[in-house]
Amino acid sequence: MTTISTLTRPRPPVLGRYRVDLVLLLVAVVWGGSYLSAKVLTDQASVTAVLALRFLVAALALVIVWMVRRERMPSRRALGVGVLLGVTQSSILWLETQGVAFTSATNAGLIISLTIILTPVLESVAARRWLPRPFFVAAVLAVVGVALLVSGNGFQAPNVGDVLILAAALVRALHVTMMGHLTRGRPDSTITLTLPQAFVGAVVFTAFDLPGLVAAVTTFDLAAWLGVLYLGLACSVFAFLAQMWAIRRTSAARASLLMGTEPIWAVLVGVSLGSETLGVLGAVGAALIIVGTFWGQRIEATHRLRAR
Repeated sequence: MTTISTLTRPRPPVLGRYRVDLVLLLVAVVWGGSYLSAKVLTDQASVTAVLALRFLVAALALVIVWMVRRERMPSRRALGVGVLLGVTQSSILWLETQGVAFTSATNAGLIISLTIILTPVLESVAARRWLPRPFFVAAVLAVVGVALLVSGNGFQAPNVGDVLILAAALVRALHVTMMGHLTRGRPDSTITLTLPQAFVGAVVFTAFDLPGLVAAVTTFDLAAWLGVLYLGLACSVFAFLAQMWAIRRTSAARASLLMGTEPIWAVLVGVSLGSETLGVLGAVGAALIIVGTFWGQRIEATHRLRAR
């Protein structure tokens, strides 16, 4: 029955596939610019205060959208899935924002690209079907790239910011994999599944640092508030909705590939607007990360087609 239904299922139109890819690419562009914004804001307020403001703005905006669209109340399952994804999403953003406070925006954007390798690995474990050896060669190449990137003028132990960003990459891979498995093919709307995520982040980060949140609200200038709105509306409302909408229509591995272009945008923003520099070793490391992740993704895609 499964084979027959799979064979007779109509293939999505080409334009539909490109539309999903474009949405995921836009998510990468938006997130690529988030590292510099977060770094500027965390120079003025605590990480938890910045995240509380980000999620509060996102939650308010999503409530308005939910009411305007007259969405149904979430089912118990949808609420549970939303809360679970909210916990992992909050963990990712805490690790990323805390990490970017100790490292450069360029480093953060490049290290997080390891999600492109980690996501297919998690999917392989879940499916109990291992990827071919060349894939792991590509993974090692990307890890070597990370080592070169954080080495500065010579090889040394990574700083705490780089370690936190690497942890964020691990959690993000888990988050993307769970999102695909838990939401694909379900009747609940994307907004209904995303709203609980924003509420989880708003409640958790506000509770952790209410004094810091109050201080940020009373001291932020116009430029800081524009940064908060960018993080809350573009990087949270748009990105969360777009990411879930797209992943429900494609594979987690393909989504990771397209969102894996994020380092390119992070580098462009960090170097052009943030006055950051990338030495020779860092540039070589960056190139190895990008080559390794994209090579690994192509191997994974070919392996998946052959396994069908």
